[in-house]
Amino acid sequence: MKISIVTTLYRSASYVEEFHRRAIEAARKITDDIELIMVNDGSPDDSLEMALRVQRSDPRVVLVDLSRNFGHYKAIMTGLAHASGELVFLIDSDLEEQPEDLTSFYERFRRGDCDVVYGVQQTRRGGFLERVGGIAFFALVDALSDRPLPRNLVTSRLMTASYVKALVRHRDREFVISDLWAVTGFRQISMTVAKLSNSPSTYSLWRRIDLAVKHLTTSSTRLLYLVFYTGLSIFVTSICVVIYFLLRYLTNGIGVSGFASQIISLWFLGGLITLILGILGIYMAGILAETKRRPYTIVRAVHRTPDLPVEKRIQPASLIDTEGQE
Repeated sequence: MKISIVTTLYRSASYVEEFHRRAIEAARKITDDIELIMVNDGSPDDSLEMALRVQRSDPRVVLVDLSRNFGHYKAIMTGLAHASGELVFLIDSDLEEQPEDLTSFYERFRRGDCDVVYGVQQTRRGGFLERVGGIAFFALVDALSDRPLPRNLVTSRLMTASYVKALVRHRDREFVISDLWAVTGFRQISMTVAKLSNSPSTYSLWRRIDLAVKHLTTSSTRLLYLVFYTGLSIFVTSICVVIYFLLRYLTNGIGVSGFASQIISLWFLGGLITLILGILGIYMAGILAETKRRPYTIVRAVHRTPDLPVEKRIQPASLIDTEGQE
């Protein structure tokens, strides 16, 4: 049995060597047939040089060098597309998630009742505002998204090749990978893992807000229906108000005085229309990105030991564009 370990590199120079050592040691407890795929996502530090040094010393390492930074999720999908193992272990390289979790994931997988074992945190890390923001995000997703999300997901997960093959068949250009994990289906089991705080998060407040907006606009049709029913309710309410004032004028001769009600109505309706157009605009931007059919990522080079046999990989041509190999 072969295990593929997939990770991404971004500002990871200080972790590459230790991650390699610990990941290989964890996998050797299960099998000697190991493949470690590192995807350099346009890292601005020395991650590429450190990974090349590791790759030259260990023929089990495959280094996929992207032409620029395409983002964490797309780099993950590119790495999974290059995996050839019967089991695939996905994990971040910053050592906040423990490579040794592979052993416990595999023990749970061996029961034979699941295709995916994924990690979740017992409690969300971070300060008060970050935890409150997480609670608000999940509440919003539960209310508006088409599918609920498991709480406190981490990247690490052990997957069968069949699941990975189905996962990389998705052709979404704008996506949140946690939604793709869920929508792919199969039998998935969660395990509680510990996640450390070795480095500050690269996700700023605005990036987190952008992630929440992207998740809702790429995975939710409820939001469009909410916009429709909101507009319908305002239309019906306005008709009722018009009828009320008309009847009051015909029966009692009382007209509508002052401009306050008009100004408030204009502000309210103007703001609502702007909001609705903004939501529709986000969906239209997503449609534009999908219709361009650009590749997830562009691979500048794939570094592997030349004398190793290149096995057939689950790599659809539409997923990535490979420009060079070594």
